Amino acid sequence: MARVSLKNICKKYGNDITAVKGINLEVADKEFVVFVGPSGCGKSTTLRMIAGLEDISSGEISLDDRIINDVPPKNRDIAMVFQNYALYPHMTVYENLAFALKLRRFPAKEIERRVMEAADILGLNRSGMLKRKPKELSGGERQRVAVGRSIVRKPKVFLFDEPLSNLDAKLRLQMRREIHKLHNRLQCTMIYVTHDQVEALTLGDRIVVMKGGEILQVADPVGLYEKPSNTFVAGFIGSPPMNFLKGRIVEEDDDLYFQERGIKLRLLPQHYAKVASLKSKEVVFGIRPEDIYDKIFAQDARPEFTITATVEVVEPMGSEIFLYLNAGKNSFVARVTNQDTATVNQDLQIVFDMSKAHFFDPDTEKALV
Repeated sequence: MARVSLKNICKKYGNDITAVKGINLEVADKEFVVFVGPSGCGKSTTLRMIAGLEDISSGEISLDDRIINDVPPKNRDIAMVFQNYALYPHMTVYENLAFALKLRRFPAKEIERRVMEAADILGLNRSGMLKRKPKELSGGERQRVAVGRSIVRKPKVFLFDEPLSNLDAKLRLQMRREIHKLHNRLQCTMIYVTHDQVEALTLGDRIVVMKGGEILQVADPVGLYEKPSNTFVAGFIGSPPMNFLKGRIVEEDDDLYFQERGIKLRLLPQHYAKVASLKSKEVVFGIRPEDIYDKIFAQDARPEFTITATVEVVEPMGSEIFLYLNAGKNSFVARVTNQDTATVNQDLQIVFDMSKAHFFDPDTEKALV
């Protein structure tokens, strides 16, 4: 078993800076949890506290019900993979993989067995790679060696601190797949930190979204994308991010509408209870780019879901097109099929899929549920 528990974890630097503000989280055995958020949100600091590389100001960190606050990093049975690889440049790949085991005085045969097993898992045992030094390796190969150093130790928990940020786009995609396969093969607990929401969505069983040292939401990738708890999560997860429009909820003939200059959209009955307290008041309306259509491609183009918008920018993305639109000084983006022939300055009939609409309180920024 390898459960990790964080209870009211805080990290302060002096009297003025609080990097982590009383977070609570339970990571289950064999779970892959990803911390995601902007730079400075406290995600790497949290990871380093789990590893024992940062002292905890207050709270408890437990591994399998054993409190490890004061346990030295080398005795926590936790392995960490760093952003900068942290390989010894004067050692070969084999020596880098074997180093931690030699320090722990493992028998030579056991060291060789573990190193070769890790090399086989990560594809490091071909073309004499084990005899090379780090400077002779590509970025992806160096990252494999860094991961391999953790594998040979057979720890209870793997920690990854933005391990792919130094790689180019193609290598990041390849290494994401490798880490995913590694988790499936080893069936171990992994905690991964990234600022890249695509990495978070593709890797994590659950995703922890952080901002300002606090956890804003914890959910599986689909739940996080479809039911964000606030505007920050809704805007951070997704590319392009969710569109936000500020307007008012108005009532006409027993129907409710979202209304703003140049935009008037009828709500569905499923929204009524959510926005009941904000009738005639300001509300934030959110909708994802893929839920906005050019009328000629929309399946349900009823007038009450349709507005006129002007195309400001057209961004072809290969299999799809991003249309940057304006209606009554409201700007938003639609993700449409690459068959769309819209051009700059063209007026389009734009249809909103109101079944996918989100509503947020403008003061608290929390989702209305």
